[in-house]
Amino acid sequence: MKIAKLVQTLLGLVLLQACGASHSVSSLSATIRIKGSDTMVILAQRWADEFMQRHSGVAVYVEGGGSATGIEALIKGQVDISTASRPLRASEARRLADTHHSVGLATLVARDALSVYLNPENPVRNLSLAQVQGIFTGKVTNWREVGGNEGEIVVLSRSPNSGTYLYFQEHVLEEQDYVASAVVMPTTAAIVAAIEKNSHAIGYGGLAYGQQLVHCNINGVAPTEENVRKETYPIARYLYFYTIRKPEGVVKLFIDWVVSPVGQRVAQESNYLPLMNLK
Repeated sequence: MKIAKLVQTLLGLVLLQACGASHSVSSLSATIRIKGSDTMVILAQRWADEFMQRHSGVAVYVEGGGSATGIEALIKGQVDISTASRPLRASEARRLADTHHSVGLATLVARDALSVYLNPENPVRNLSLAQVQGIFTGKVTNWREVGGNEGEIVVLSRSPNSGTYLYFQEHVLEEQDYVASAVVMPTTAAIVAAIEKNSHAIGYGGLAYGQQLVHCNINGVAPTEENVRKETYPIARYLYFYTIRKPEGVVKLFIDWVVSPVGQRVAQESNYLPLMNLK
């Protein structure tokens, strides 16, 4: 935790404020490449689509692959923006410094309630944080132990290159290892699809995914924007854009728009949580 805080300090974490004046790049031909967090793919693509509608001369390409994958692409200079659902690691900041003489710049772009997904046929609707930890570390193995029906719990997890995997391990499992029998899934969408087919399965991911599933209450609190804002829902995090340096040109224009009320409304409409309280 101390290392993470140190890295955040080194990053000079900022929230870029969008200026009120309108911008036009209609005469500019430009490309923005974005890669990273699987959690953020839905949102990043919505932002890209909306921005391109406003600026026909700009092409915004969005890829997932995981936070670590996006940060690696940023270090290699392959993308303009890396999306991540976690802070930069100290080792990643060092590699950025070695390669680009900069430890990078992080911009907060949204918040996310990290949901625990259940199949609708599972009668469980509430789990304590301790019970979730017990399930994902293998101490709790049967649904009857947490008020459900008889049946072995099937644990689904993201892969280690996922920022969500690391966040969940750090904040929910308290640095403990995932149970060895956990089935590793490549994307959040894959976790959702697997839980749809298996009433004994449990997984986790962003609030925007799995609207057809049960988003379990944690400690009796539902994962909603209101509860995250009141800080009563216990599993919530910020989502980040990383750039090598302070953004300029069309990249700055895009990021300024993302954190403006208009861009944040897009986040809210996409089932992510805006940075500000939108009226």
